[in-house]
Amino acid sequence: MSIDRFVLAFAGTVILASLLLALYVDMRFLWLTAFVGANLLQSAFTGFCPLAMILKRIGLKPGAAF
Repeated sequence: MSIDRFVLAFAGTVILASLLLALYVDMRFLWLTAFVGANLLQSAFTGFCPLAMILKRIGLKPGAAF
């Protein structure tokens, strides 16, 4: 799996998990959804993604975006 696909899968998982937590636990978990969305947006413009940097150090192969 490439870094690109892992980042997208991780972001999608965190978003869905935070939506479920907001629904069943506390609405403040929507801040986590907003944080992930904002990070994806800034990454699209700047190319900077902390998770991608960590995954690159671990040894995952980079894709086209990272």
